[in-house]
Amino acid sequence: MVDSDSRSAASRDPLSSHLTAMARNNAWSNLRLYRACLSLTDEEFAARRVSFFPSLQLTLNHILLVDRYYYDAMIGGGQGLAIFDDEVPYPRAAQLWDAQAQSDRDLLAFCESLTGRDLQREVDIDRGPSVGVQRETVGKVLPHVFVHQIHHRGQVHAMLSGTPAAPPQLDEFFLDGDAPLRASEMLELEHIRESRNGPL
Repeated sequence: MVDSDSRSAASRDPLSSHLTAMARNNAWSNLRLYRACLSLTDEEFAARRVSFFPSLQLTLNHILLVDRYYYDAMIGGGQGLAIFDDEVPYPRAAQLWDAQAQSDRDLLAFCESLTGRDLQREVDIDRGPSVGVQRETVGKVLPHVFVHQIHHRGQVHAMLSGTPAAPPQLDEFFLDGDAPLRASEMLELEHIRESRNGPL
């Protein structure tokens, strides 16, 4: 079974290892959250609720699009703000889960490849005509991405309280004592990633 720590943590600098663990935490948290969302009907998933993005559908699509936006910037993909042309590319939870799981795999693989030197590399972030191109380092973009994910997952968690699906526990990842509580999901994530050609 794969633990929450990076597979080769001993041979990497601590910050790169920590960012890899955060990417793995992101994938695990999304797995738990989407399990709850996938138990809802399409109508329940899209229903208007109290939150910044007023539905589970809108909030989870926003998380995915922002993940893609920053990942694209870090790899120099060139898509920029065009990623937001469709604010709800995946209206159904099942479609969205497949896309988010792929995004999570891509982000984790990116973090696994990082070295301390990579974290200092500057990337261009297209903020649109009113701001222009913003330059940030990979070492600053990644923590921002993780905070953004956690922020909006909290909103999803709160919205789930008003549905038939129970909000899942999302803080059982880093402590060794919680390992048995996350073991089945870590194994599931490993199987998912191996099915896409690469171990978690």
